[in-house]
Amino acid sequence: MAGNDWLAEKFQENRSRLRAVAYRILGSNGEADDAVQEAWLRLTRLDGQTIENLGGWLTTVVARVCLDMLRSRKTRKEESLQENILEMPQNAYAPNPAEEALLADSVGSALLIVLRTLTPAERVAFVLHDLFDLPFGEIAPIVGRSEPAVRQLASRARRRVRGGGESREDEAKKREIVSAFLAASREGHFNTLLQLLDPGVRLYADDTTVKMTAANQGKGVMPFQSEMGDHRTIAEAFNGRAVGAQLALINGSVGTTWIGGGKPRLAFLFSVENGKIVEINVVMDPEDLEAMRIEPLNEQTDN
Repeated sequence: MAGNDWLAEKFQENRSRLRAVAYRILGSNGEADDAVQEAWLRLTRLDGQTIENLGGWLTTVVARVCLDMLRSRKTRKEESLQENILEMPQNAYAPNPAEEALLADSVGSALLIVLRTLTPAERVAFVLHDLFDLPFGEIAPIVGRSEPAVRQLASRARRRVRGGGESREDEAKKREIVSAFLAASREGHFNTLLQLLDPGVRLYADDTTVKMTAANQGKGVMPFQSEMGDHRTIAEAFNGRAVGAQLALINGSVGTTWIGGGKPRLAFLFSVENGKIVEINVVMDPEDLEAMRIEPLNEQTDN
């Protein structure tokens, strides 16, 4: 009994933070409560006193539950946890309406709207790292990616969040720059590519991209590294190599894609500042591509 009391007490010490993590990832009070409840159920199935870092363990569990909920949200039927529920501690945290409003304000409706445009893995990586300061090394096993891949996920999400309030003029300028970059890449205009890239540009490629480009190096494909920072090297990677690529709206913002077999097989996401491309994210992971909204543009009529 004493052990159960200790477990309940320790869980209560972490509950407020766990719920904040879940709410920021899911954007739903009800789903956040479900995720925290599931963490409690899983904890009671273990000997909690053997867990070295209980707070970290609980955060990991909640984040994984939230990730699963995001991935299945479109098809998931609401299921009650009442069937085999183990009661929460009697002094379970129950937020009042004022506290709910405070939590919502701390996230902001605008941020929640932008977060909904991210893939589940991007959303978890961004929330855990940028909002709760978890190291990338701890996030990697949660989303099932390498540490460099998680850095890319968070970076991609960060750029999207920062650009969530871009004006039509900003987006039009970005489209102009990305279109020029695509044309220069197709036609092999190396100097034009250099002019469009910021000297401090960074390129991030996911694990699938790194593996696929390395495997096809003999076919003239330049291998991407998980992170590249030299603007001349990046320009060379694109020089004359975008013949099959096309403009696309990716989660509502202009980028480029390559379509194969009727499906997007590759996506390039661009971040533009002061008229220069400052970051490029290359995505080939099928799961991430499936989660993105990729709408190819007719360049003849949409430019």
